[in-house]
Amino acid sequence: MATVGEILAFIETLAPRELKMDWDNVGLNCGSKSAPVGKILLALDPFEHVCDEAARWGADLLVTHHPLIFRPLPMVTDDAAITRGLMTLVRNDISHICAHTNLDCAPGGVNDALANTLGLQNIAPLGAFGGMMRCGEVAEQSLGEFLGFVKQQLHCDGLRYCDGGKPVRKVAVGGGGCADGLFDAICAGCDTFVTSDVKYNQFWDAREQGLSIIDAGHFHTENPVIAVVAAKIQAQFPEIEVKISESHWDCMKYY
Repeated sequence: MATVGEILAFIETLAPRELKMDWDNVGLNCGSKSAPVGKILLALDPFEHVCDEAARWGADLLVTHHPLIFRPLPMVTDDAAITRGLMTLVRNDISHICAHTNLDCAPGGVNDALANTLGLQNIAPLGAFGGMMRCGEVAEQSLGEFLGFVKQQLHCDGLRYCDGGKPVRKVAVGGGGCADGLFDAICAGCDTFVTSDVKYNQFWDAREQGLSIIDAGHFHTENPVIAVVAAKIQAQFPEIEVKISESHWDCMKYY
């Protein structure tokens, strides 16, 4: 039976550790590299309800994009959701691995998954954030047509956007908090930028520079990679039962 360490080594071929940002905490956040693995649950986040799902399902390993332990924990008690989730994993002998900014930057990672989901062609790295973002081309269309397509493909409840005044031809993508890369998108000749966590002034900056910017939400712009990673793990370890979380979704709604 494969071990946590063997699965970690494989994940780090997909998302090499050296690609992570200096401030990030990737790899094994909880558990033992020598532990055998028969079941793996994958999700974007290691939130308490996901840890509970892993325990109920009998998972041996939880694999997520975001870290379980991101900043030093002052204490591990049942007073906070993040530490309750950690305690659930420990009590049930469930290990946890995350691939965060290394998966953002990696070929075939978060932003290639996003670009592919949005049907971009001639996909190429875009310089921002160490090559994290991607750009590509679509058949020329109105912004309204493209907005409908983005909402459909990413299963969003809604989108925030501003209209840069141009038809959609060349699109930059940056899953998660990549809105600071909007000027890189402009310099690359993009007319449209799909990202998330866009600030008020960034919408104005984009509009004034003639860039349409679409905020499709942190969850929805990053979640497509989970299915990609799950499929690659399943192909590499066919004897292991691999499942994507059924309980995790975006908590942000539109009224």
